[in-house]
Amino acid sequence: MQKLVFFVGVAGTGKTTLAEKICEQIPCAFLDRDTVGGRFVERFLEMNDLDPPNDRDSDFYKKNLRDLEYDTAKDICIENLRVGQNVFMISPFTSELKNKEWIEEVITASGKTKDEIDVKVVVVTLQDIEQQRQRIEERGTERDTWKLENWNSYETRVNFVPAINWDIPQDHINIFDNSGDLTEAKIEKLVTFINK
Repeated sequence: MQKLVFFVGVAGTGKTTLAEKICEQIPCAFLDRDTVGGRFVERFLEMNDLDPPNDRDSDFYKKNLRDLEYDTAKDICIENLRVGQNVFMISPFTSELKNKEWIEEVITASGKTKDEIDVKVVVVTLQDIEQQRQRIEERGTERDTWKLENWNSYETRVNFVPAINWDIPQDHINIFDNSGDLTEAKIEKLVTFINK
């Protein structure tokens, strides 16, 4: 079966780093939503006299750009599934996880069935909020400026687990605590989870 794996969680939990380590052992199309749409979003914000680093969490972004980013990532995912690739999707996907029809649409649009696509969700969490801030600071992206400058009001619940309303078995959801060092043993456990 093809693998369609979602790495979800709030900023700074280490979704991308974790997925990168796993894809060293499981070949896949690697789709980080920030990479897929980031440059377009920043340019669009600039064209509307907004500040890209500070306005990615704004109402304007959520109303006009958020769905464009996610839908573009979704379309690229569908194309890769259609041609037989495993796909790793990296982003919070909070709204999409709540929508039972969303995952059904992805599978149907790819021309595949649920018997051909093995959907897994890795919810990446942390127990240490200071580790979250450190990781955000270390990656040094402009889009995190607002988060760091408004840390007390930013959504910092690193142990946040989103509602998942997709019709997938419960054992296809892994709540992964990414605190501390990312050891080979931790990676192997996730590889086993994805491959089973």
